[in-house]
Amino acid sequence: MSKQYLTTHTIDNAHITDIFSLAAAPGILLSASGSSTLHVHDTSSPAFLLVLSLSGAHKLGAHHVAVSRDGKVAASAGFGGEVKIWRVAESGTGDWIAAGEVDSGNATASALVAEDDASAANGNGSSSKTKKKKNAGEAWAIALSENGQFLATTTYDGRINVWDLLAGGEQKKAPSKIREYETGSGGSGSFGLCVDLSQDGRYTASGHQNGSVYVFNNDTGRLQYSLPGLVKPVRAVAFSPLSTRLAAAGDAGMIAIYDTKHGEHIGNLTGHGAWITALDWNDTGEYLLSGAFDGKAKVWSIERATCVATHSETDKAIWSVKWLPRPGRNEMFCTAGANRSLTFYREATGA
Repeated sequence: MSKQYLTTHTIDNAHITDIFSLAAAPGILLSASGSSTLHVHDTSSPAFLLVLSLSGAHKLGAHHVAVSRDGKVAASAGFGGEVKIWRVAESGTGDWIAAGEVDSGNATASALVAEDDASAANGNGSSSKTKKKKNAGEAWAIALSENGQFLATTTYDGRINVWDLLAGGEQKKAPSKIREYETGSGGSGSFGLCVDLSQDGRYTASGHQNGSVYVFNNDTGRLQYSLPGLVKPVRAVAFSPLSTRLAAAGDAGMIAIYDTKHGEHIGNLTGHGAWITALDWNDTGEYLLSGAFDGKAKVWSIERATCVATHSETDKAIWSVKWLPRPGRNEMFCTAGANRSLTFYREATGA
């Protein structure tokens, strides 16, 4: 049995370059691209109006953006290696304001300045700016916890870092690195292409260039499982809403589904004919959304382990797909990628 989704709206040239990442929360959709600007669209309006542009957010462009489930905290990762934190202004205007920058060396930009001041006062000529430059480009994929308190990042050498953005209970202090997971000895791990945090906060999952998928237990700080099934680069990992399942996909062209409790490989979803670049579960965990390099987006029924809908509005790569938190009875999702457009789909009435 198939499901029908209708193209309800398309925003052409939403960015001036490829759109690499989307993040959705109730009423808003954030998008990041190769340009320096992040965009925020109002998904509660039929026209999906652009309500805010964060100009100059990342000078070299951004490749990942994430947002907390309540839509109050966001994070973005740029091609310069910087990871920036954003928060909704308390004024109630809906504006987003910069709330710090996580440095790959476990410091924010403000902390680096303080460190430089201390070095100068002690007559030490060394500068933390040199260290920051050395580490530029270390952070790649990012994921935020449901409440926006924890941030996970991957690195080029296979490490996964977890940060507490509310260190000390307030945003005034620099984010603190609370976990650092190694996937190889002596920095020899494979590039971390993707990462996700489970909604209950217990697990961090990562996908790597060598096809490895790891699940870490955040409570114990240890590796929970090293998951089999994929031998080619893994470009997307996603926990189901109840954290009982993990989906992973990439250049193998199939989606592997795992049981997170026992680490068992449950099965594969096959049907894509190209690299799979993005995954996202719907709110109930019944359906999984995927996007691929050939421009096709698919909706999968987890219960039936089959594809129930396929859309191909473009033959250019899809880099990101996101379900929109339900505004009503019918589900909606958005796709974006190399065609620089945002395409919104709505479940057909009665489907």
